[in-house]
Amino acid sequence: MAAAPLIPSVSELLKKASRLLLQVTAALFLTSVAWVLAYRWVPPPATWLMLERRAHPPVGKGYYGIQEDSRHIRYQFRTLDEVAPAVPLALVAAEDQRFLLHRGFDFDAMAKAAKRNWNGDGTHIVGGSTISQQVAKNVFLWHGRSYVRKAAEAYFTVLIEFMWNKRRIMEMYLNVAEMGDCTFGVEAASQRYFGKSASSVTPAEAALLAGVLPNPLRFRASNPGPVARAKQRRVLRNMRRLGGTTYVNTLLKN
Repeated sequence: MAAAPLIPSVSELLKKASRLLLQVTAALFLTSVAWVLAYRWVPPPATWLMLERRAHPPVGKGYYGIQEDSRHIRYQFRTLDEVAPAVPLALVAAEDQRFLLHRGFDFDAMAKAAKRNWNGDGTHIVGGSTISQQVAKNVFLWHGRSYVRKAAEAYFTVLIEFMWNKRRIMEMYLNVAEMGDCTFGVEAASQRYFGKSASSVTPAEAALLAGVLPNPLRFRASNPGPVARAKQRRVLRNMRRLGGTTYVNTLLKN
């Protein structure tokens, strides 16, 4: 009787590789679901960007308020009930005015951003990310640009839209968004720039915080320049157009 071959065939190796890939994929999926589900109730202790900023200062021309020596992270998680109603309204007015209408992706905004970038000179890239996409990026992913990270961002956006409500998404956004070097969230930003809690900020102050979000290292919330003031006025106009506290009350009920 001939002895069985000791070397596995190509088909056997492919079957083993397929089973291993399936197991790894299932483990990653279950881990990501558990991670997102946990953050539905538990504040994140830190984000990848917080750890990166803690390790070394950002490098860029025209950056303000960089802490060269002490890299202590300012971050205090607050619920929506613990911040002034103007805060979420200002963030929506500045970043994603269709926040309550879409399910994570605003394809009209993405198409407009792509058109502006195509017709531009390449020096100023316009983004079309929603607040949900920014939460997915800020909370679960590393800092940078790549197709892999964009795919992961889309995946986590679908998860949080399915497993969280709009209230939790906004709550997470206003707590983890970078608002200055080593400063994350509206509570830490309010304390740093205005010397008060986020529960006491005025609509004008909330609009200023939201207006500098496209680049909080370049635009100053404290001692703002003319560009930051112009952004503040635009956000205030959008806040009034959205309906003020009526919009916030709708958000809080979701």
